Amino acid sequence: MTKRTLILTLLFLLLPSLLPAQRLLKVSVVKDGKTYFVPSFKKKGLTYISIDDFCKNTGLNYYKNNKTKKTEVKFKNFNLKFTAKNNFIILHSKQNKENYIYQIPVSTLLIKDRIFIPLEYTAGYLSLAAEREIVYNRLNKQIKFTGNKIDTYAKLNLKRKSPVVNSAYDIYGLEIEEKVNGTLIRFKTSKKIIEPRGSLNNDKLYLFFAKYSVNPGIAANRINSELIKSVKFKSVKGNPQFEFALREGYSSFDISTDIDNNDILVSIHNKIFRNPEFENKAAEKWKFDVVVIDPGHGGRDPGSIGVTGKKEKDINLAIAKKLGNLISKRLKDVKVVYTRKDDRFVELYKRGKIANANDGKLFISIHANSLRRKPSKTRGFEVYLLRPGRTKEAIEIAELENSVIKYEENPDRYKKLTDENFILISMARSSFMRFSETFADYLNNEWKKEVSIPTRGIKQAGFYVLVGASMPGVLIETGFLSNKKDEKYLSSNKGQQEIAEAIFKAVLKYKKYYEKSVKKDLG
Repeated sequence: MTKRTLILTLLFLLLPSLLPAQRLLKVSVVKDGKTYFVPSFKKKGLTYISIDDFCKNTGLNYYKNNKTKKTEVKFKNFNLKFTAKNNFIILHSKQNKENYIYQIPVSTLLIKDRIFIPLEYTAGYLSLAAEREIVYNRLNKQIKFTGNKIDTYAKLNLKRKSPVVNSAYDIYGLEIEEKVNGTLIRFKTSKKIIEPRGSLNNDKLYLFFAKYSVNPGIAANRINSELIKSVKFKSVKGNPQFEFALREGYSSFDISTDIDNNDILVSIHNKIFRNPEFENKAAEKWKFDVVVIDPGHGGRDPGSIGVTGKKEKDINLAIAKKLGNLISKRLKDVKVVYTRKDDRFVELYKRGKIANANDGKLFISIHANSLRRKPSKTRGFEVYLLRPGRTKEAIEIAELENSVIKYEENPDRYKKLTDENFILISMARSSFMRFSETFADYLNNEWKKEVSIPTRGIKQAGFYVLVGASMPGVLIETGFLSNKKDEKYLSSNKGQQEIAEAIFKAVLKYKKYYEKSVKKDLG
């Protein structure tokens, strides 16, 4: 028996004790005419392999950081970074030194210091990094490095050092992606365009664009979808029109623009994920009458600790109470609901449950930021919307705020949220997103007027606490406790009152906008 065979045999003997509920597999890897084997197992129908052993056994160059629990697979022009218990993947271009961040539907796993990745969702990203096709065949449990080359920059429309030739068409491509909670239609655009009008009629979705040029072959071979039967394209007086014939199981649709590349996104929702309670509410139920204020952290969870020892949980609660008092005094018809009124620990899922039980119309989660290095020069306010983070900074902040689950009795409850709700969060919350965006914009503007802490703008990330609240909402990072100026201001009565005033004025403007919008939508 060879040393490698002995190691693999021991791994397969040990894995049952580590994963008693999983069915063990033996996945083969075919690379450059040679066959290798990698430890693996199945979970919820997905095949997970150890990325570390995958690299070792196939001779791929990689770097592993046990402290940060990250593994980076190194290829000629790209590196691919995986983080344990995380569903974000970072594709690093060696050519332009930029990172491109993507999200997979499920998180990676960590077992005995080994990161296990789901093949069904990661083989494609391995292919992009390798710039050659890597295919996983579920039937014969085989991963194969094929000879087919991939132009990763062209496929993902990434930046190059040399210029990329723009398409001759304004709308040059059409992609249909299946998601956990519906189907996503992506119109690839070469420039920023106006979002189309859309309508549903007789199981058909119609999209009407303005006078943009369209690739004539855009609608060919687009019927392999759970919710879409077929797609037709025609031009009426120079205006592109698309007709999608839908299958049973759809409920509604939403249209948005991808902020990263100006692509037009059309989300067709699956009935399984529809929320009938919200859809069928009478007009009275839509009245802006409840604001839910969520002071982050509390009890055994202190949150961030400032340069001089100030605790985030105390600052969050003080600002929350001042904001609540302003709303109660100046908006008599609006009820204030707190997720906590004192120094107690409230689990994240319960915060959303409190908000939903009280039929909240706006959810405001109050936090304070911090960096590991103290003191730090970095300071500023940020307001976050619930979408998967697109930047390294946004992901790190989401990880920091979500780490509160370590204080909870059953942190496993959030696995489903990570795996399903974050995959296309705009589809699950699209009906609230425009309201959340509007409130965030009002708040950012009022902050500039009222508060001495500078604003760092509106950002996006995935926060568990916002997932649970079925209403428009934002998460606020009022400042950096790792910065002496911010900490002093945030811990002062004057600073807390000014912050509360800024948030209140944003609530006041938002209330008018909300009621006007609801009145218009309800006819």
